[in-house]
Amino acid sequence: MENTLRIGDRVLVDKLTPWFGSEPERGEVVVFHDPGGWLGETVPVDTNPVTGAIQKGLSFVGLMPSAEEKDLIKRVIAVGGDTVECKGTGPVKVNGKALEEPYIYPGNTPCGDRPFGPIKVPQGRIWVMGDHRQDSLDSRYHQNLPGNGTVSVDEVVGRAVVVAWPISNWSTLSVPSTFDQPGINAAAAGLPATALPAAGGLAGAAPLVMWRRRRLINRAG
Repeated sequence: MENTLRIGDRVLVDKLTPWFGSEPERGEVVVFHDPGGWLGETVPVDTNPVTGAIQKGLSFVGLMPSAEEKDLIKRVIAVGGDTVECKGTGPVKVNGKALEEPYIYPGNTPCGDRPFGPIKVPQGRIWVMGDHRQDSLDSRYHQNLPGNGTVSVDEVVGRAVVVAWPISNWSTLSVPSTFDQPGINAAAAGLPATALPAAGGLAGAAPLVMWRRRRLINRAG
C-alpha cells in the first residue's frame, strides 16, 4: 500500500460501522482476514513484552486483531455487481468508467504487471488492489482461488480511516473523488442501496482500533 502507507505505519480502523449493516465501498482502504491462500507464512508475533501484553489485552476485548491473525490491507476498487477490468498498462475501469488514481506508487502503472478482466464481482464480495501495484499480491493474483480473486465482505475487519503513527505520517484515508464520478454506479442501477439502520448514527462515535501494518510476505503491499 505504499506510499499511502509506509512500513511501520499504524492505522486506526473503524470496526463498529460494519456491525450496523454497512459494507465496504469503492475507494476505501480496508483491513480483511486472509480469505485463504493469500498469505502462506505465519504472522510474526511481536516479542516485545510490553507491546505484546497491550495487543493481547485489546484483542481479548475485541479492539484489536490477534497477533496470530493473518490480516491484509488493500483498497476497495469494485463492489458486488460491478464489472472491473484493466487492459495493457491501464487505466483501471469500473463499469466502463476509467479511474484516476493519484494514490498509485510513483513509477507504477495501474496494471502493467498484471492486466485483468473484465470481471463481474459477485454480490457480497469486493475486488481489492494495493496502491503499490507492482509490489502487491492483490485480487489480480488470486483469480485461481475460490472467489476468483474477490474477497467476501464477511472477511472485512473494518475500514482504515487514519494513519495515526508515527505522528510525522499522520493523515486521513479518505475516498478519492474518482470513485464519485457520474455513471460509475450504472451497473448497479435498480439494486437497493445498502443503508445504515438508525443506530448507524452512532458510527461517528465508533471506537477506532489501532492496527499495525505488517509486511507479511513479499509483494503484499
